[in-house]
Amino acid sequence: MRKLSEYNGKPVYAPKRGKTGAFERLGKAHMAVFSPKGTQVVGFLVKRPDIAGMVKRPDTFVALDALGKVDGGFRVTLGDESYDEKARRRLGIDWDRCIMWAGMDAKTTKGKVLGYVGDAIFDENTGAVQDFLIGDGGMAESLVGYVRVPASMLVGYEKGCMIVTPEAANQGLTGGLAGKAGEATARAKAEGAKAAEKAGKAVDKGSRALGKQLGRTKGMFGAFVEEFKKASE
Repeated sequence: MRKLSEYNGKPVYAPKRGKTGAFERLGKAHMAVFSPKGTQVVGFLVKRPDIAGMVKRPDTFVALDALGKVDGGFRVTLGDESYDEKARRRLGIDWDRCIMWAGMDAKTTKGKVLGYVGDAIFDENTGAVQDFLIGDGGMAESLVGYVRVPASMLVGYEKGCMIVTPEAANQGLTGGLAGKAGEATARAKAEGAKAAEKAGKAVDKGSRALGKQLGRTKGMFGAFVEEFKKASE
């Protein structure tokens, strides 16, 4: 099992055209893409270097099954069918309904807000998600940890939010300094709520803004790139 955070920010290398066995840097993995049902990682968006350090280039989608682990990062293993439209056709995924959970609000069907989707634990071979890790996205998470929500509790996507079953609100906190110190879950939740309010500015707004469904209309993927730039700024 792996975490999304083990991929995010890591370099991705692609075969160098015309040179057998040679690789060059494609960019950095920076956003996981999930299947329309939301319970499977299908690949990652790779942020490519600017041209001459000035001209922005669109992200490249690389399928999960085309990413091989190498020291310090990943390399593309399936040739042209690793990328973008060819990869999507090969995988048979409906791109317009794929989802990016990272940074999205998570709440129960009864409206109880749990926090933000900060990470996920998944099978690196199949992409199947085991658990989503929900936290405040900032300082409080390091203090009290995150809520570990099994993928079986996922209901779906609605109006910019991940929707989970009411039982998810009863999941205990995992990790964080408070969790390691063995404090009661109820107390940790209370302290986490207070800390989250104070730590709002520390949250990655760009990540939050990108926690949305890809392609709600045709051509949304192009707009996604622009929204990412705005959110990052």
